[in-house]
Amino acid sequence: MAWVVLLLAGVLEAVWATALAESRGFRRLVPTLVFAATLVASMLGLAFAMSSLPTGTAYAVWVGIGAVLTAVWAVVTGEERASLGRALLLCGLIGCVAGLKAVS
Repeated sequence: MAWVVLLLAGVLEAVWATALAESRGFRRLVPTLVFAATLVASMLGLAFAMSSLPTGTAYAVWVGIGAVLTAVWAVVTGEERASLGRALLLCGLIGCVAGLKAVS
């Protein structure tokens, strides 16, 4: 159960990171509200997962999921340019996250 919650918390991290950028310094109401709600939910999920998973592993997986999804979303929406190097590095990050899950 902790792994499922951690996965969802990582997805919410990507949502709040994207909403934070869209809030334009908290000057736009809807993205600011999405940021606040998903930040709290993501942190609660991380805290729950850390109650039964090793802290370092849980945090690394949470950050990795959020970072990969945020970067992929930025490429999909055209905010950032796709490149072979970026794709390979993101695949490496996914491999590291999967590796942490495998050894814990």
